[in-house]
Amino acid sequence: MGAQQPSRGPAPHGHVTLTQVAERAGVSAQSVSNALNNPDRLAPATLERILATVAELGYEPNLSARALRNRSSRLIAFKVRPSRPDKASLLMDEFLYALNASAVAAGYHLILCHAEGDGGADEIKAYRDLLKKTSVDAFVLAETHRNDDRVAALRSWGVPFATFGRSWDGDDTLAWVDVDGRAGTRAATEHVAAQGHRRIGHLGWPPESEIGQERREGWLEACRARGLETDLQAAVPDTLEHGRQAAHRMLDAPRPATAVVCASDTLALGVLRALHERGMRPGAEVAVTGFDDSPTAALVSPGLTTLRQPIDVVGRQLIQAVENLIAGEPREPQHVLLQPELIVRGSSLPGPRTPAP
Repeated sequence: MGAQQPSRGPAPHGHVTLTQVAERAGVSAQSVSNALNNPDRLAPATLERILATVAELGYEPNLSARALRNRSSRLIAFKVRPSRPDKASLLMDEFLYALNASAVAAGYHLILCHAEGDGGADEIKAYRDLLKKTSVDAFVLAETHRNDDRVAALRSWGVPFATFGRSWDGDDTLAWVDVDGRAGTRAATEHVAAQGHRRIGHLGWPPESEIGQERREGWLEACRARGLETDLQAAVPDTLEHGRQAAHRMLDAPRPATAVVCASDTLALGVLRALHERGMRPGAEVAVTGFDDSPTAALVSPGLTTLRQPIDVVGRQLIQAVENLIAGEPREPQHVLLQPELIVRGSSLPGPRTPAP
């Protein structure tokens, strides 16, 4: 009886190995590895033959084994916090889903950590504890601010990270992805001005919010470009009740607002409630716009005009930035500023006019 020939098909348990791909394609295991990781090292005909064999056998690389060889965990950490019942937006929930989907598509997984409060010592401690217990390749941070201690801590530990939110300190070495809030509120203000409004108020967040200040600047730019007054503005905490109270003050002014551009959907819904309490019609009497396109925005009547952030693109770009940092590329850190989309609904439109008798 002759010597038994090596198997040319998939293993009995259904898992195809790199060696089996190499045998079927008539090349070395290193050539198969190059085809998957460094295709430029192979002649086109050889590369085509190997990839055809990979597809034929249904070979899937063993990411766990690769991670062990490269001392990589394929884990990206992100801190989560619960949604607030007094906020309309579920932006961070949407972001977490988009980030996780992009991570999985790139061969990574998210690992979530918990810390009380918004940033600061508690969050840094959570990061340090996670690094002590788990091998993490990189972090993604959200809601950046000036003098962000999280940035300093991760840099001191030599851990790659990218942020959802730009550097408000002007740090060009930070890798970030952000949405242009200034452009968003500018577009919203120009939209209501085009409906004929001249008394356009702005309802925003307290001065310590860099994001809020950026959105306020967009309103200011649009008003000044059209020669409109900017006296109707308020900076309040991001709750529906604060939005409602501020709206009443703007409507009680000697020359009241006929339109209100808001820094969030939560504040805009507060304005809609104030109008309802006064028996006034949103859009027909006072135009209202929000920011974030929360699920509630499309459900209220009339629908809320708002800015939609491209959260799926944010997730993809952040994972790409993290991959580049882990690989030591690029030489210049990634800076991506995305444009929000104005979603026009009834709250900013005059609606059908009643014909004169």
